[in-house]
Amino acid sequence: MNRLRKKDIHELIHQQKGTRLSRTLGPFDLIMLGVGAIIGTGIFILPGTVAALHAGPGIIFSFIIAAIVCSFAGMCYSEFASSIPVTGSAYTYSYTVFGELVAWIVAWALVLEYGLAAASVATGWSAYFVSLLKGLHITIPHALTGPFNPAEGTYLNLPAIVIVLLLAYLLTFGIKESNRLNKIMVLIKLSVIVLFIVVGAFYVKYDNWQPLLPFGWDGVFTGAALVFFAYLGFDAVSSAAEEVKNPQKTMPIGIIGSLFICTSLYVVVSLVLTGMVSYTKLNVSDPVSFAMGLVNQNWIAGFISLGAIAGMMTVILVFLYGGTRLLFALGRDRLLPKRMSQLNAKGNSPVFSTWIFSFLIAFCAGIVPLAKLTEMANMGTLLAFTIISLGVIFLRKDPNIPAGGFRVPFFPVIPIVSFLLCLFLMTQLSAHTLIASGIWFVIGLLIYGLYGWKNSLMHKKG
Repeated sequence: MNRLRKKDIHELIHQQKGTRLSRTLGPFDLIMLGVGAIIGTGIFILPGTVAALHAGPGIIFSFIIAAIVCSFAGMCYSEFASSIPVTGSAYTYSYTVFGELVAWIVAWALVLEYGLAAASVATGWSAYFVSLLKGLHITIPHALTGPFNPAEGTYLNLPAIVIVLLLAYLLTFGIKESNRLNKIMVLIKLSVIVLFIVVGAFYVKYDNWQPLLPFGWDGVFTGAALVFFAYLGFDAVSSAAEEVKNPQKTMPIGIIGSLFICTSLYVVVSLVLTGMVSYTKLNVSDPVSFAMGLVNQNWIAGFISLGAIAGMMTVILVFLYGGTRLLFALGRDRLLPKRMSQLNAKGNSPVFSTWIFSFLIAFCAGIVPLAKLTEMANMGTLLAFTIISLGVIFLRKDPNIPAGGFRVPFFPVIPIVSFLLCLFLMTQLSAHTLIASGIWFVIGLLIYGLYGWKNSLMHKKG
């Protein structure tokens, strides 16, 4: 069946002229892209709320467990990215080993991940930005500071819409130009995080770490499924495979290097935070700033707000980047209209797909309440991870795909363990999330059946 036909590796690597992206990124650029994607709301909000409600000081184990799952999946991504250095991330990789139908399902899962994650982070950015403006005695009308909710007096989240569209405009100039802003924002937020760790360490009290596991290991595992959101985005790094110099070596460095840096920061921040303040007091919207306020370091709390704003901007930027490159790849394969793959002459970037994706995200961020939908982003990611983990086994068996510069160690143990761990974390998500995700995938299959299957290049080739 055409829908099960696989992409030829040589056709993927030698895309036709006019639909190839420029290779401009090096190892440091890619690590900064990864850190920019990963560190955002996860480090400024999740350590407090998850510790208070689920894991206590044992949240450090929640982050480590989630990091292990991500690192195993990250190694699988790295082997794919070094063997198939083409944009499209898990979608493109699935196309080569499983065929078109599975590739479409993965793409639909990634649209869910990138879209909801970008919109929810934009909403969080808006809250911090409005708070910062209030500190400067600048007030935005309350009606324009939240999603459509007449009961709360909000009708449109204007700051969230503006930041999404501004970053989309930046992306239209190409990844090289966008990456310059990303580096600056990443350095700002890393400086703020280091400042919190250094100052906060002087206020750590050993008694606050007792008991270490107040909710038991069940709480730790539940916490791992929730803090998994903090790692969303590292897979978006693999979307840059077609824009990276020497991808066989650079892609593994970018993916695994950014995961290692971010995990280290998550664990240390969680240790300091739960050591400064009892976990029972950390169920607040800004736990890191809150902790500094309790020890009378309000000036640092102000810097943390600035770091959160910078950090969330980079997360939104990378999610927008990943989503637009995904739509570009779908357009190039004709699973979506051809116009999605058109590149502008100046920045050699897919402008049309950038604006389509960004307007959808801006709409969600500005109007739709997303509090109950963020877990769906986790579901989309975990589904992509399970398929990629399993896909590495098939990748190794395909004689037509040359070995890349990175090979998953302890093969096939790590891919199998990664697959099982992702399935386990899926079981930790709520029934509401599973049902809503099921509806999303039914919609995706309908779109594929009505448009993608008939218009696909693979279908036309017969």
